[in-house]
Amino acid sequence: MSKINVIMPKLGMTMKKGTIVEWKKKVGEKVEKDEVIAIVESEKLTGEVKAPASGVLAEIFHDVGDEVPVGEVIGIIETEGS
Repeated sequence: MSKINVIMPKLGMTMKKGTIVEWKKKVGEKVEKDEVIAIVESEKLTGEVKAPASGVLAEIFHDVGDEVPVGEVIGIIETEGS
């Protein structure tokens, strides 16, 4: 199995951190590549976090309401294969 990081995206040029508004998936659920797995917002924008790969959402590191710096890992997807 491979572990793929899910990171806090940069929604705007000046965005330095974002707040997790909602997790669309729970730990242990299957996800498909490019499926929306979370909703995040900055001071000005709301955006989607899409799965970077198909697999299982193995870990969530930040809860709803948490402020997270851009680029920080917010979850892990485990994929099948090498």
